[in-house]
Amino acid sequence: MTADAPSVRPSKIRIGISSCLLGNAVRFDAGHKYDPYINGTLSQYFEFVPVCPEVAIGMTVPREPIRLVGEPTQPRAVGVRTTGLDVTEALDQYAQRMAGELTDLCGYIFKRASPSCGMERVKVYSISGMASKSGSGIYAKAFMQLQPWLPVEEEGRLGDPGLRENFISRVVVLHRWRTLLASGLTAGTLVDFHSRHKLVLLAHNQVAYRRMGKKVADIGRVPLEQFALEYLLELMATLRRPATPKQHVNVLQHLLGYLKKQLDADDKAELLETFSSFGRSEIPLIVPITLLRHHFRRYPHPYVARQYYLDFHPSEARFLAGAGV
Repeated sequence: MTADAPSVRPSKIRIGISSCLLGNAVRFDAGHKYDPYINGTLSQYFEFVPVCPEVAIGMTVPREPIRLVGEPTQPRAVGVRTTGLDVTEALDQYAQRMAGELTDLCGYIFKRASPSCGMERVKVYSISGMASKSGSGIYAKAFMQLQPWLPVEEEGRLGDPGLRENFISRVVVLHRWRTLLASGLTAGTLVDFHSRHKLVLLAHNQVAYRRMGKKVADIGRVPLEQFALEYLLELMATLRRPATPKQHVNVLQHLLGYLKKQLDADDKAELLETFSSFGRSEIPLIVPITLLRHHFRRYPHPYVARQYYLDFHPSEARFLAGAGV
């Protein structure tokens, strides 16, 4: 796992993506699924690594479409018209190859509903021809199993502001982790990494926040490389579940505690009102975040200054531009 980091830090964060979403004409009908938000906004900050597993395993453009058939947990990817066409093993083997090669990715955007690239709720047909949205694309499923720490999403789900922000946040955290590995992992740098993400973890899961804190305090119990992999898996699993407004308000109030001696009654009241307004979904999170940043610039605190919680929020305008929200 520690060998995953690139030797040279790229200028943009590298993200795997289904090639058709970039406008490449690789689909079975020689078409594409160009996504304006991905190409217009996210491309400014992410370096996309396009992959079309169906073309990569030798299928032509155009080609006979495939679909998933059989048990939802272990379906086969077969031809819609030609029953003898079965590319299940080829897609699985290609996923194993690419998961071994693309070890510097910080996220992956898959094509929704694809029998090869769909992340979830892909149609699986029974022998009788009945369909249920209960499967995952063969390539996507194998890739996710081989890189379980990797933030993944589908282009359709990126239209949901909460899911989009959660995905981008996880991508940024994994990018920080890869930067840490590239600079040289030590027990001290891992502890520092954890310390700077404490409030981010607190916003997502208080139980995991306490549990991970105890583990990091006992970092010498196993070899560092093993500990780092265990830590990364738990970190990314914790962040996968979006933080609720209530959990964010808890962190915002925690931060206010570091200003209680500096702020007057009116400033405190203003902050508390923005917290409440955010909790009622009347304003976005960036509003109380920006107000807290303002006060901490006036009254710096060394612990807060090292926390990533106030540093980055994907709800900021540069990630929402063109998102239609």
